[in-house]
Order: sequence, then C-alpha cells, then structure tokens
Amino acid sequence: MDAPLPKQRLDKWLFQARFFKTRSLAAKLVGGGHVRVNGNRAGKPAHAVGPGDVLTFVQARQVRVVRIEALAERRGPAPEAQALYADLSPEPEPKPDHVPNNPAFEGKGRPDKRDRRALERSRQQTRE
Repeated sequence: MDAPLPKQRLDKWLFQARFFKTRSLAAKLVGGGHVRVNGNRAGKPAHAVGPGDVLTFVQARQVRVVRIEALAERRGPAPEAQALYADLSPEPEPKPDHVPNNPAFEGKGRPDKRDRRALERSRQQTRE
C-alpha cells in the first residue's frame, strides 16, 4: 500500500515560502476566503496542502498562481523558499512608459514659479 503524501497547513506553507511576512497575515488571507487550492476556495488556515497542489491568491495587487513543489521544515532564506514552488502567474500587463499630465511641461520635471503662473493663466482663460 502506498504511503500517504506529506501534507502541511496552508498558512504555514505560505509563510515558509515567504509570500507573507507573518503567519498571521497568511492565516487572515486564507480565513477570508481569498486563497484557492486547485480551483476550490480554502475556507480555513489549517487546509492541508502538499506537492502538486496549485494555489491562487492576490499579493500586492497582483494575482499569483503557484504550484507547490515541496514542503518546508522551516522559514529559510529566499533561495530555499523559491525552491518550494513553481510560479505559474500570468505576465503583468506592461505599464506605459510615461503619461504626460500637461504637454506644456513635458520632460521638464516639476514646474517652476513662472511655469505655474503660466499654467494658472491658461486655466483662467479656459474658464472664461
């Protein structure tokens, strides 16, 4: 008979893989229903996960999709933590290089006193 695959608490794994700074932050996210394991919502921080499970969650306004490759014994250094998962996240959309606020001051940085007065005059002319 095959031995059961090793399992670990979801909040503990997220903490040890260095996705969250504290285990309580990871538990709060999982408890709030914001983490999915293999497409199903994980309702409690003690949800058991193991190698091969796919996790989906939001971290720093970015959707993260990771596949668990291994379990950890401790929260180790970053290279050790990165070996615990394979990142399957979609590529973030490219941001535009620069969005000008006012074409008159393009590339000049912050406007000086003369530029601010000229801007104020142009705004008053458009109001009239």
